[in-house]
Amino acid sequence: MIVFVPAGIFLLALVVGMLRDRRRLRNGFYLVFALFFTLVGVMLKTGQTHPRLAVAFAGVLLVLALLSALVLAWFLVRNGLTMLRKEGRSLGNLLSLLAGLGMIGLGAMLVASLATGSRALSTVTVVAVLVVGYVSFLFTCFLLYALLYGWFKPRGRIDFVVVLGAGLIRNQVPPLLAGRLDKGLKVYESQLAAGGSPMLVTSGGQGPDEDRPEGQAMAEYLIAAGVPGDRIIQETQSRTTEENLAFSGALMRDVDPGYRCVVVTNNYHAFRAALMARKTGINGQVVGSRTARYFWPSAIIREFAAVFMQHKVINFGMCALLAFTGALTGLV
Repeated sequence: MIVFVPAGIFLLALVVGMLRDRRRLRNGFYLVFALFFTLVGVMLKTGQTHPRLAVAFAGVLLVLALLSALVLAWFLVRNGLTMLRKEGRSLGNLLSLLAGLGMIGLGAMLVASLATGSRALSTVTVVAVLVVGYVSFLFTCFLLYALLYGWFKPRGRIDFVVVLGAGLIRNQVPPLLAGRLDKGLKVYESQLAAGGSPMLVTSGGQGPDEDRPEGQAMAEYLIAAGVPGDRIIQETQSRTTEENLAFSGALMRDVDPGYRCVVVTNNYHAFRAALMARKTGINGQVVGSRTARYFWPSAIIREFAAVFMQHKVINFGMCALLAFTGALTGLV
């Protein structure tokens, strides 16, 4: 069973990391390495007793990986076209389309470099594969752990339910924000049913095209849904998610320095919001409301890009190192 020792080490690191604080990006690395070494352990164990079966298993995995890449590229392109049709043209809405086209382009480069034997094209392809491989690895860690994080639900006493703003449309609460408010209301009511007495915090400032702060409009929505006005705290100064959390945290500490809260946003945004909640000192976890399926791929790519840029020095440094390493292959 020694072949499973690396998987066990990373699995233990994941469990310890999540028990200490689920809101850590490093837990995603532990998760991916635990899965990877489990797969390696299975292949090695199978190879010890059934070598041919292990080779066949590896071949099947390779074929599935190639097919999955093709299917994923097709899905991303199709989703990108759907986003353009339903949400309009913007860089954020183009992300899934660009990712799909990028995968197709990289595949074409691989085929062309093998077919032509061009040394220059092969060098460029190696550089592209190394850099894309690094970014893809980070994205896989982010995505898998974001999904895992979303499965866990806060338990025990909750003093505040913080709902993050998402912008008004024509000065009204749009469906995306309504979904967050409905989720926050559900958490609030479940706490009441359990004998608690939580308060709701609606967080969002006033945009240049809005006639009132988002926090106020959100409070009005909740009051119309039956929440007493004195159970709602309005945070109306924030402009970003980080300010949502920082300003809401200050309001909660003023009421109860030992508070425990739940932050509500959309499911695609939950893990990044959790990372920011930890950074701003919020004592609580984040839960996500449902998002339209067609919206999710571009949204999660945008979330990953934001986290990638938060660590841009090390990430761009690694990309540069890999590009330099790939370029050296053209000189050998």
